Amino acid sequence: MYEGAVQDLIDELGRLPGVGPKSAQRIAFHLLAADTSDVRRLADALTEVKARVQFCETCGNVAESATCRICADPRRSPATICVVEEAKDVVAVERTREYRGKYHVLGGAINPIENVGPDDLRMSQLMTRLADGVVEEIIIATDPNVEGEATATYLSRLLAPMGLRVTRLASGLPVGGDLEYADEVTLGRAFEGRRLVGG
Repeated sequence: MYEGAVQDLIDELGRLPGVGPKSAQRIAFHLLAADTSDVRRLADALTEVKARVQFCETCGNVAESATCRICADPRRSPATICVVEEAKDVVAVERTREYRGKYHVLGGAINPIENVGPDDLRMSQLMTRLADGVVEEIIIATDPNVEGEATATYLSRLLAPMGLRVTRLASGLPVGGDLEYADEVTLGRAFEGRRLVGG
């Protein structure tokens, strides 16, 4: 335990996701040793992001105005919506340069242990977006873990009566991975998602 401001800083840093007590302490002492101008830039960036960034009214992605750049882009197809858990997942999909539709960010995944149910996510906003009949396909791109699977199952059941094409991102073995290190679920998914090769 340190005194006053140092301990307060360590405590606040420790509240960040993925930052444990040791990392919080390391970051705090790095900030103490850093130039005042570097720390000021960090503080300014934090203040600026809280002041300027909001969530897109349409899809829930991060934006600096009421609508994010993807929703505002007329070249993006309105017939397909890729449903993701978090805004960071939008960036991951965009890096592939394979997808040209729109997105819907749920704001998390169903997790009964953390008391997160469907009503805590942006499910109703998704249903509102589907009301006009423009959307033809929903791509469910939730994480391939227990919470992501529960969310995908719930969504697919919710969307089934609407007559939409509902797909799920394929999952399985990573490129460069070894079979011997794959867990049973991943290997099982790879078998389910196998495709025809050759002609």
